[in-house]
Amino acid sequence: MTLDVYGVGNSLVDIQARVTDDVVSQLGFHKGVMTLVDNGVQQRVLAALERIPWSRCAGGSAANTILAVADFGGRAAYAGKVGADSLGHFFLDDMRKIGVEIEVPTANGPTGTSVILITEDAQRTMLTHLGISATLSPDDISEAAIRNAKYVYVEGYLFGGEPTRSAALRTMELAKRNGVKVAFTVSDPFLINLHRDEFWSLIEGPVDLLFCNLEEARSLTGKHDPVECAVEIHRHAENVALTLGGDGSILMHEGQVIPISGVPTQAVDTTGAGDMYAGALLYGITNGMSWSQAGNLASHAAARIVAQLGARLQRKFTPEEIRALRS
Repeated sequence: MTLDVYGVGNSLVDIQARVTDDVVSQLGFHKGVMTLVDNGVQQRVLAALERIPWSRCAGGSAANTILAVADFGGRAAYAGKVGADSLGHFFLDDMRKIGVEIEVPTANGPTGTSVILITEDAQRTMLTHLGISATLSPDDISEAAIRNAKYVYVEGYLFGGEPTRSAALRTMELAKRNGVKVAFTVSDPFLINLHRDEFWSLIEGPVDLLFCNLEEARSLTGKHDPVECAVEIHRHAENVALTLGGDGSILMHEGQVIPISGVPTQAVDTTGAGDMYAGALLYGITNGMSWSQAGNLASHAAARIVAQLGARLQRKFTPEEIRALRS
């Protein structure tokens, strides 16, 4: 079966809880920042949430995007790694029930988790324990699945270490070998600071579509104006999707600046907004939409996801809504 998108990323179970600023402060973390923690610290955090309502779902940046593609009715597959534990089985079941093709190997070790503390101002403080997902290797990447895809989607977080970095590069290599387009998200400004030269090499090389937000674009280009940032990246990448939060986004395609309006909403939780945007855009451009139409769908999807708790759409888009956004 032909796939729209084959995604590769860190496989994490997202655990979301709404908390006060005091809880974040008492735990000793910087509000609004993603922090990598070890298993001991993560267990301490989970113990502190015992009396606080929380929800969980399969997650990780690329997984969220792939789930979004499937949620819209697209055909998607995913590569990652989980532990042979209850959380690992939960991750696999949660992905499959949405329709994602996934043959992730289980291994000895804990499944990765991301505890997301959401405060009243919709800021998210993310505490991530990569667990066994950090052992994803080039051998876990399926050339057969890539060969049948229109796009591969690779998250920048994989460049945080080995062997995940090599798995990301292997995915791009196999995509190019098989004439498959490569979408890449730089994921976070701190990764750009660590891997600037390598990221630019990828943007100038195998990457066909780059996803980034304004802060990341500014870090990459050294420019300030959003359009100037997008144009500069487009000099090296065939397509660019630069998100601007509530102000919408800018798409670059065939030398054209395509402004996409933001959709007014009341933000509750910004978790997964960029991931949802990427999933909706990838669904659109692999299912007959123009870039402008796909951007419009992505903008509406991102607005809907920030108006709720969690990175999974509670109210899915109906076929009628999708058709209306194509007009």
